[in-house]
Amino acid sequence: MSSGMTAQPFELSRPDLGAWRAGNTGVEGVWRFDSGVAGREVLVTALVHGNELCGAWAVLEALQAGVRPRCGALTLAFCNLAAFDRFDPTDTDRSRFVDQDFNRLWGTMQWRQTAQALNTEQQRVLALAPVVERADWLLDLHSMHAEGPPLGLTGLMEHHATHAASWGAPGILVADAGHAAGTRMRDHGRFGRAEESQAVALLVECGWHGAASSRTVALDVMHRNLVASGCVQASDLPTHWRQPNAAQAPQRLQVTHAVTVQNGIAPSFTQDYTTGQMIETGGTVIGHDGAAPVSTPYDRCVLVMPSLAHATPGATMVRLARAV
Repeated sequence: MSSGMTAQPFELSRPDLGAWRAGNTGVEGVWRFDSGVAGREVLVTALVHGNELCGAWAVLEALQAGVRPRCGALTLAFCNLAAFDRFDPTDTDRSRFVDQDFNRLWGTMQWRQTAQALNTEQQRVLALAPVVERADWLLDLHSMHAEGPPLGLTGLMEHHATHAASWGAPGILVADAGHAAGTRMRDHGRFGRAEESQAVALLVECGWHGAASSRTVALDVMHRNLVASGCVQASDLPTHWRQPNAAQAPQRLQVTHAVTVQNGIAPSFTQDYTTGQMIETGGTVIGHDGAAPVSTPYDRCVLVMPSLAHATPGATMVRLARAV
């Protein structure tokens, strides 16, 4: 049985980037605005996966609104344009990537040591690496395969989670090590080192890919991030971006296990699970990873992003977490 898959119609249309696709940096899709005043290098990224449209809409709206930093610099980037060009609302998974998941190619980039020709995503990672490595703050806007509440992925370093919690959104913050299949952009370079406490990164899953609400979440968290960075003031941004504060502070979760798909029979879940769902009793079997049953390792185990949408061997099937 698949988990958390939605039968809803795709509500978000594909944005027309028009002239904004060109960028102003010599790298397609990348815009950088320098205030000329000392301050943070702030980077907002979208379309790391070509079927995740909410971030593209948010970055496009920031460009159209003429947002400019008062101090430091602001960079706005559309990442995997080649995958985005393949977008088809009747087959959205086709445009996740072209050759390889863009968000599993960062870190030490061991793939650069091979003699093989670079594929589409590898070439794009090399083009964008200097942009990412220049940034002090990174907000990476994503969406999810299945319905679920918005959540922020903070990595393992405490300072990332502390900053994100202070912004008040999204409502669930998940500390995790990423994926067995490769390093995410949000963990690249300085963002993955504990001693780099001034380098702050947050990956936000704004909701299901096709939900109109994911665009609202992307704009809200972008507003909060930009103001917190100090590069702009709230009065510099459209008022409709900012949503009311939640009644409660964000819930913080610590991932203890990342269940990856194994070779063998097709992976499965025992029922449809959703992000944030708590399994009260340890030892509860929730599915099969292809080689063995998957059970909760402790009481009150919280499931994070259970999905079989891309359930090939090595892919993350579900993360298991406990409340911090």
